[in-house]
Amino acid sequence: MSRILYTGTKNASSWAFRAWLALKEQDVEFDERVVDIRKPQRLGNLALIAEFSPPGAVPVLIDGDAIIYDSLAIMEYANELGDGSLLPTDMKLRAQTRSLVAWQHSGLSNLCPRLSFESSFYPDRRAMSANERTDTKRLFDVFEMLLQRNGGPFLVGGLSLADLMFVPTLIRIMSHAQNLDTWQLTQDWYRLLMSRDSVQEWMQEAMRLPPVFLDGYRD
Repeated sequence: MSRILYTGTKNASSWAFRAWLALKEQDVEFDERVVDIRKPQRLGNLALIAEFSPPGAVPVLIDGDAIIYDSLAIMEYANELGDGSLLPTDMKLRAQTRSLVAWQHSGLSNLCPRLSFESSFYPDRRAMSANERTDTKRLFDVFEMLLQRNGGPFLVGGLSLADLMFVPTLIRIMSHAQNLDTWQLTQDWYRLLMSRDSVQEWMQEAMRLPPVFLDGYRD
């Protein structure tokens, strides 16, 4: 197999998770090489990635002589390798999908910055702060509006890059949130995403790994 995806430790590598999901959902064949990005081996391992990928980060997809080193670029490439279904054919829905993907890709307005993907797997998770609850309301109100307006079951109707892009964000928020009764459509959407074989495959491996504890979580 000449197509290789370099991913990271599965309970710590949310961006690799996104790229991996797109490839899996499009039935694209690839070999996976997991790079241990935990300390203290993180810097040395990523330095090896930097020998062939300018950012020195994961994910990286190598397909023959092409080196694709951005998660969103890999997701779009996976869509093109597959049946193209992860971007809607309708022009407005396609633009809406790209807007959502870009929002997450640019940092999601620094939403809940202390709730890392790693913290989703902590055995003793803290309660959300007031600011985190406000951030969650802002985001979930958007999700609820989109799911209602577009008819579900996914954000723009059918499964898209936007849904896959938000999977790690949903996991880290849902693992800390308490009362979500206000957002029933969002809860249904989350459960639907979590039931997918691709998500289950990644998460089952992630949950078998020892937690990756980060500073600042309880500050």
